[in-house]
Amino acid sequence: MIRLPDASGGLREYSPRAPRTAASGPASGGGARQTPASAVGAGALTSRTVFAAAHVVADPYADTTPDSPAAVDWDATLAFRHHLWAHGLGVAEAMDTAQRGMGLDWAGAAELIRRSAAEAKAVGGALACGVGTDQLAGDTADLATVRKAYEEQLALVEEAGAQPILMASRALAAAARGPEDYLDTYGRLLRQTSEPVILHWLGPMFDPALDGYWGSADLDTATETFLEVIAAHPDKVDGIKVSLLDARREIELRRRLPQGVRCYTGDDFHYPELIAGDERGFSHALLGIFDPLGPLAAEAVRTLDTGDVKGFRELLDPTVELSRHLFEAPTRFYKTGVVFLAWLAGHQDHFTMVGGLQSARSLPHLARAYELADGLGLFPDPERAESRMRALLTVYGVTR
Repeated sequence: MIRLPDASGGLREYSPRAPRTAASGPASGGGARQTPASAVGAGALTSRTVFAAAHVVADPYADTTPDSPAAVDWDATLAFRHHLWAHGLGVAEAMDTAQRGMGLDWAGAAELIRRSAAEAKAVGGALACGVGTDQLAGDTADLATVRKAYEEQLALVEEAGAQPILMASRALAAAARGPEDYLDTYGRLLRQTSEPVILHWLGPMFDPALDGYWGSADLDTATETFLEVIAAHPDKVDGIKVSLLDARREIELRRRLPQGVRCYTGDDFHYPELIAGDERGFSHALLGIFDPLGPLAAEAVRTLDTGDVKGFRELLDPTVELSRHLFEAPTRFYKTGVVFLAWLAGHQDHFTMVGGLQSARSLPHLARAYELADGLGLFPDPERAESRMRALLTVYGVTR
């Protein structure tokens, strides 16, 4: 029994899940390199293309401040990528889940991309990497400078051999004066890509600086501009990643995509129904919630691979409560819960984040995340997770 704080300021008793038996298999160790997918027999997912947007592990011994360049524990960070690949998932690298623009600067992201690309090649893991403009300081850049920043990052990702994800740019949002600036900027970039890319539409709930992206705060108008970019370059767009937390809008958008252009859901509120799809299509996935859900998400998609939609939903639907909790407003701080669960699960030995972002969620929020994740059976070693939860409670003064 463990006593957990709740939002009312009180403590309540919770009975953690019983430890796994030997037949359940060994727990993964803190930061130990996972076996490549080919060796564990996971196999590729076939009915959907699925990327998990992965977090970075901070170096807890680095003498840093919130304004310092990110100090990354590269061994633990790359080990987590191997964990995802071992289950047959692709890795979406250097995205907002990796604290891009919230602790991880472009220099750190560039190093992360290079290292992850080398590891992906070694095991045959799928890798797509974020291309942005975060090497620019402030919001005073003109459009030409924004484009050059995109081009620099695009060249690095392509040179590394990864698939580019053209991320929404704060600098472009600040510099653009209307839809035509987005059409011109993205058109120039797409014309020079060597392989099809993923276009990323990140809503302001994830980053307030992106409000009005595609030239309008009206989402219907913005959607038309977004579709115009795709229609002009369908051979250069592998797919779109939509993170608006609006299932109806995503469904309507994916039905209007040109033949061969995929929709990768980024909706961490409605992903089971969007991935399952309907009689007119479905969404693939590129999700931050698949960082903590990796093994379970892979099992669910493998069930879907057999045509068992009901079984897929039975596995994935119960996870939505946890996802909605982690991504509750302010949504951009969901990374704190993701890293917290990675620590409890044993994928890293500490709960420290670049930029000090471990302080971005309250103790009651983290306690509820622990309870929901434990209830789902996400922790390979429930006793270790409970012990670490108790240690955190002690730090906060909860000693009973």
